[in-house]
Order: sequence, then C-alpha cells, then structure tokens
Amino acid sequence: MRDDTPTPPREGALAGTTLLVTGSSRGIGLAIALAAARAGAAVAIVAKTESPHPKLPGTIHDAAAAVEAAGGRALALACDIRDEAAVERAVAATADRFGGIDACVNNAGAIFLAGTLDTPVKRSDLLHQVNARGAYVVARACLPHLLRAPRPHILSICPPLSLDPRWYAPHPAYTLSKMGMSLTVLALAAEFRGRVAVNALWPRTTIDTAAVRNLLGGEPLARRSRTPAIMGDAALAILRRPVAESGGFHLDEDVLRAEGVTDFSPYAVTPGGPLQDDLFV
Repeated sequence: MRDDTPTPPREGALAGTTLLVTGSSRGIGLAIALAAARAGAAVAIVAKTESPHPKLPGTIHDAAAAVEAAGGRALALACDIRDEAAVERAVAATADRFGGIDACVNNAGAIFLAGTLDTPVKRSDLLHQVNARGAYVVARACLPHLLRAPRPHILSICPPLSLDPRWYAPHPAYTLSKMGMSLTVLALAAEFRGRVAVNALWPRTTIDTAAVRNLLGGEPLARRSRTPAIMGDAALAILRRPVAESGGFHLDEDVLRAEGVTDFSPYAVTPGGPLQDDLFV
C-alpha cells in the first residue's frame, strides 16, 4: 500500500493549524495526516494501534514519525473512540500541545458486511459505537476548541445520505451505522452553520487499505482500487475552504475535479486498469 501523494498540495495551505485525525495510524487517516503535514499543519494521530500488529501495518508512533518527516508536527495518542473519557483526554492533550484545534477528522471506522441473521448483536453494537456514536463523541469533544478557531472544520469519512434500499438489504447493521455517521454531519452542519464547517467525504472507488486487503476482496480488489492519497488530497482541499461551505456530502474525485485535477491515473494501484466503485456510490 502506498500513502504517498502524486500531487503534493500547496505548501503552507494549513500553516499554523492543528488537525485531530482519528484512525490515522494507517490507510486513509494516515494519508489525510500526511497531506495536512505537507501543508504545514500539526496533527494529532488518534488511533488504537500503539504496538505493532501481526496483520496490520503501522502504529500511532510510526504515523507520527511520518508526519514529522513530511514537515508537520505530530502528537501520537492511543485512544479507543468508544471510550468517551479517553476521547476527552486525547482532545485536551492535543489542545494543550498545539494551542487549540482547527479541524476534527472523523476517519476511524468499523466494517462488517453481513445480513441481519449473520450479524451478532455484539458486532452491530461495535459498528454503531465506532461509526455513528464515535463520530459524534469526537466532534462533541472537539467543538469547544473549534468554536474558538478562526476557520474550524469537522470532516467525516462517511457516505452520501441515501434511502435507497439496495444499500441496506445486504448489510443493514453496517449501512445503518455509516448513515448514522452521515446524519451526524447533516445535524451538526445545521446546528453550527456559519460557525463551524461540517462536511462528509467518501471515495468514488475502493481504496487500497487494510480493510480491502484483509476483510473484503484481498489483492484482486486492491488492484482495482486507488491509493489512500486521493482521499488525503481531497480532504485537504475541503479543509482549505471557507466555513460557509458546510453540509456537503462530497466524493473525492468530484472535489479534486473542482480543484482542477483532470488526470487521476497516478492514484490508481494499477495504472490504466479497471476501477471498482465503492459502496454507496
């Protein structure tokens, strides 16, 4: 898996700002952290993986080192976002270290694609606790700091809102948890309109992450995916926008087209190969 970006963002675009990014020890979260670091931001790496995992690459310490190597300042914070007290501690530590928080990126997520009778209640609870509830808990903890920032943002990695039954029938628990996350974007954008920008970002294609390789389609699906860098660049583009641009449900490709990107081939794991649409697209 590659987390490097083929189209580096403008240097200094986030100079002097602080991002708190959940689930940022690898994959999309790390790509967002690196894009922000290259743009001059300080980044709090908030994730569970403190020690090396036998099947998953990267730890919060590896990610923090990569952020610093990319030119940013970093703080590695071990945190399970299901734990409200742990989230509060991570947010306080971030604000103490960097003097505030300018953006909260809700990237941490859980996935389990099965029907109702094949999804234990305990698994369903996990999906909702990490996805919908987790995004709410993290955003809520960050909001007192965001409301003091000059251009605050909440960005959640969740799909466009949909009531199309085709997304619910195959895996109700997962879809409900992700749409709950999207509803949180809708709610917070309305509540804090004009004060905090709240938006959603989702990939048009599958992204080459540990979830794709270990839980979904493995190497064959990874070859039909794009690298996490496209999500990092798209997130950075949204975070540069004014607070008035809020309540949007964006696809990565659309965001970058609006930024003038016309060639997406550098993001492909297999240049020139077929791409797989992501869920909810």
